[in-house]
Amino acid sequence: MTASDRNLRLDYLEFAVADIAATKAFYGAAFGWAFTDYGPDYCEFNDGGMKGGFHRQSAPRPGGALVVIYADDLADAQRRVEAAGGAITAQLEFPGGRRFHFTDPSGYELAVWTDR
Repeated sequence: MTASDRNLRLDYLEFAVADIAATKAFYGAAFGWAFTDYGPDYCEFNDGGMKGGFHRQSAPRPGGALVVIYADDLADAQRRVEAAGGAITAQLEFPGGRRFHFTDPSGYELAVWTDR
């Protein structure tokens, strides 16, 4: 899939978890997922079709996966979200890219990221 095929599409899921090792053990045993660690507080999973992540959080909310959308142009995506009525709640950089989080009019939190 080319970058333009990914533009403004669902791309990644993140789950807040209390124990990354226990979570990896569960999903590895139950579904055979592969993992890549990025420090003690973050682990990426790959189910063979989609990637996602587990990040350590002291009090995760079960059922609260973070849906992540990819954008070729992060600034343009942020302008579009704001123009549509979304509220930006966070902006951050990480190894491999940048992203922002937003809430939609119903209060759902999602994120948009780019590797550019």
